[in-house]
Amino acid sequence: MARIPLILGGAIGFVLGARAGRPTYERIKNVAMGIAGSKPVQAAQRKADETVGEYARTQASKMTDSVADAVKGKINTFGKPKGDDLPDTTHGQSGY
Repeated sequence: MARIPLILGGAIGFVLGARAGRPTYERIKNVAMGIAGSKPVQAAQRKADETVGEYARTQASKMTDSVADAVKGKINTFGKPKGDDLPDTTHGQSGY
């Protein structure tokens, strides 16, 4: 259901853009490129890139440690039958 507004908005934008013509498109594009190239926007983009990069490195390190711990745990129990490390509580009796 959330796709309908997106599709409708795209269709309306297409129709209005087609009616506005190429000169209007070029004017809007030039304004957008000017804003994207401005010093404040570039500074904000650099800051966002640094923040996201730092967060990604931190999360990657945490994930690597988590996977390494999981693999170590599996290696340490590899080949052991399940329950083999439990103490024998039957004292030689079958339990029946």
